[in-house]
Amino acid sequence: MTSSTPRGTRTAPRFWRLSSLAVVASLALSACADFSGIQSRGTLRPASTLGLDSQTTSVAPPWARQDWWTQYGDAQLNSLLTQALAGNPSLQQASLRLERAQALAGGSEAALLPQVGAVADLSRDLYTSNGLYPKPLAGSVRSMGTLQASGSWELDFFGKNRAALDAALGAVQAAAADAQAARLLLASQVLRTYFQWARQGQQLAVAQRTLEQREEMLGLVQSRLKAGLDTQLELRQSQGSLPDARLQIEALQEQIGLTRNALAALVGDPALAPRLVQPVLPEQISADVPAQVPVNLVGQRADVVAARWRVEAASRDTDTARAQFYPNINLKAYVGLSAFGFSNVLKSSSEQAGVSPALSLPIFEGGRLRANLKAKTADLDSAIAAYNGAVLEAVHDVSDQLLLSESLWRQQALQHSARQAAEDAYAIARQRYQAGLGTYLQVLSAETQVLAQRRASVDLAARTVDTQVALWRALGGGWTPQTVAVAPQGAVASGLMAVQSALAGPRSAPAVAPNGPPAVP
Repeated sequence: MTSSTPRGTRTAPRFWRLSSLAVVASLALSACADFSGIQSRGTLRPASTLGLDSQTTSVAPPWARQDWWTQYGDAQLNSLLTQALAGNPSLQQASLRLERAQALAGGSEAALLPQVGAVADLSRDLYTSNGLYPKPLAGSVRSMGTLQASGSWELDFFGKNRAALDAALGAVQAAAADAQAARLLLASQVLRTYFQWARQGQQLAVAQRTLEQREEMLGLVQSRLKAGLDTQLELRQSQGSLPDARLQIEALQEQIGLTRNALAALVGDPALAPRLVQPVLPEQISADVPAQVPVNLVGQRADVVAARWRVEAASRDTDTARAQFYPNINLKAYVGLSAFGFSNVLKSSSEQAGVSPALSLPIFEGGRLRANLKAKTADLDSAIAAYNGAVLEAVHDVSDQLLLSESLWRQQALQHSARQAAEDAYAIARQRYQAGLGTYLQVLSAETQVLAQRRASVDLAARTVDTQVALWRALGGGWTPQTVAVAPQGAVASGLMAVQSALAGPRSAPAVAPNGPPAVP
């Protein structure tokens, strides 16, 4: 419906009466497109069923800081992590995905605003003599000029565009959390690879001493054989132990080379490998691990936060699909100049204007709208299931790391006692040998137990550090989400906010941003 109104006429009251009748009629007919019976069946898992400490904390404990690894005091490790987090290609990809989500959100926001455009059209046309145009246009060549501004504004009465924007904002927040998850994963991989390299280096030192010990034992057996105190059996047994010791050294050197290359690849600088210095495992590792984890720390894991935002985005997608069942009202208007002949374009008599409210109403869509809503609802249920799975996996991960931490500390205490006993026996054997009360073969045999305990000690220390890194990652790496929340609507979204509140702890009333959704502190 288009109205071109010359100056001096008064048709506005009639126009608005007709528009009001059209709106009323469209609302009455909207019942023809029905979405009844289509609703989400997903249920968010209550935080009370997770088995975590219901108390929350607003301060990250020492074992849940973003720079937790600095407690080891390893300058080379700190430098590697800084370099890895600055230039790794996987982090760049995550950052670009976030930028893309932000751009799409900007496009969704544009749908809420009026659109304004302008056109300048100058043409010269030959009008057919046998067409629709009568004389004097028929068969003539005329110039035509148009200078016109136009605008349109979709009135979002039923929240379709608002819901689409909220869904896009949810995707942005999920992408931001995914980027943090990628950073945390990379940092944990660098840490675990670095300490794995340290373990291999210390095991290599033990293997090299083992080879030296077996060479000494072979020399002793050869001397005893010449003296008639040993037989060829003892000689062949001693000779057979040397290839095995050399094999262990070669295997460890291979592992060290591969681990060093893997570390350089994680850092993003393959040429860095030859310049790295062999690290050692930390001698003193803090045993300050939590007995039980506050529930809000699990809720701050980047993967849980991302899954939570995907539920929110999917919920708003269903709102968008549901709003498509209602009428769509778009106001269009134009004003400008148009005339035959270029010289007439700028004359006041060439002005033209019009306004045209456009109403579209879904009546019979052949099931298209219902199918779309069913698909979006299924997406929402899938997002809820993924969120529940992420929460369960997070709790499982944290529980495993806590159990391993406690068990490894007990194992280290027991192994320390065993190693001390072996060291004491070795010291006694050396004292007896030096006093002429024992043989050097007894000293070497006692040292064999010491070397075995050293290997076990290195492995336990490496497992303890690796478990600490895994626990740090499982607790979210000390990250505190800084998000812009979207006010939830409906039963599913209300349940979402209930779980968010339980996982993230108490929060103050949301502050409404001047031009956006409520912001969560």
